[in-house]
Amino acid sequence: MTIKVNQDACVGCGLCANMCSDVFKINNDNKSEVISQDNMACAKQAAESCPVAAITVE
Repeated sequence: MTIKVNQDACVGCGLCANMCSDVFKINNDNKSEVISQDNMACAKQAAESCPVAAITVE
């Protein structure tokens, strides 16, 4: 499985980084960025919570 963030869709709200700081961080462009592929369970929760559906776990 792979965790991805659609940079065009991301609004940089930070919800995913707050939920899963071991998987996501907010980068210099104020967008979410994947920093680890290790915590799929948390990433799936973040994807479901993302207000613009910018996160995919496939």
